[in-house]
Amino acid sequence: MSEKNREGKRTARERLAEEREKQKSAEKRRRVLIVGGAVVCVLALAAVIGVLAAGSGKDEPDTAGPVTAPSGANGEDSLAIPVGKESAKSTLTVWEDFRCPACKSFEDAYRATIHELTDSGQLKVEYHLATLIDGNMGGSGSLRAANAAACAQGAGKFPAYHDVLFRNQPPETDDAFADNGKLVELAGKVDGLDTPAFRQCVDDGTHDSWVAESNKAFQSGGFSGTPTVLLNGKNIYQDQTMTPAKLKQLVRQADAA
Repeated sequence: MSEKNREGKRTARERLAEEREKQKSAEKRRRVLIVGGAVVCVLALAAVIGVLAAGSGKDEPDTAGPVTAPSGANGEDSLAIPVGKESAKSTLTVWEDFRCPACKSFEDAYRATIHELTDSGQLKVEYHLATLIDGNMGGSGSLRAANAAACAQGAGKFPAYHDVLFRNQPPETDDAFADNGKLVELAGKVDGLDTPAFRQCVDDGTHDSWVAESNKAFQSGGFSGTPTVLLNGKNIYQDQTMTPAKLKQLVRQADAA
């Protein structure tokens, strides 16, 4: 084989290797963008995919009725659903949307720890419900699920039903929670929740206006997206070093202070 041919083959191999490296780099950047974009359900999405909401063809739910807070709701304008003992020294404030994938990720990672801390009396949680995904993606699943969760609060079953909703969360683009029948079906997973009173509360949208007020408070709160998680007023969800173990440590430090 001539020197010229060998040089040509070597150059071809080099070009092929360079092309493969470029493809690997492009694929890596694509994965990073996908993962990064899924970390939090951000408000900026509205500008990108607002056309989906406009073209969804679904009627807007009526949230103009009287504001009926669920029993036991507290905080400013009674917009928080409390879980845990009032005597706990630490308060975890959580803003969530039942359609938000990042909220589900947070719940899946921290659920057991939060239950442990609330059951032991070290932590109380104030849940605030938002409908961010309805606004971004169109539909009414965030609102319908939040209303159903408020109905569960009225029955004394909010924590269990809250967990059931997140464990059974549909894909973000699937507005399955807009179906009251689905929400009632999931209530069957919570002992004693599927009652005529609960079904009527869900079907009537008893707390729709209350949910709308909660979402307004979220929108005016200056938060970047859901979930927003504050421990004693400090945003811990933005802490890249936060783990369930670190959350336990912070709560125990506050408890000992």
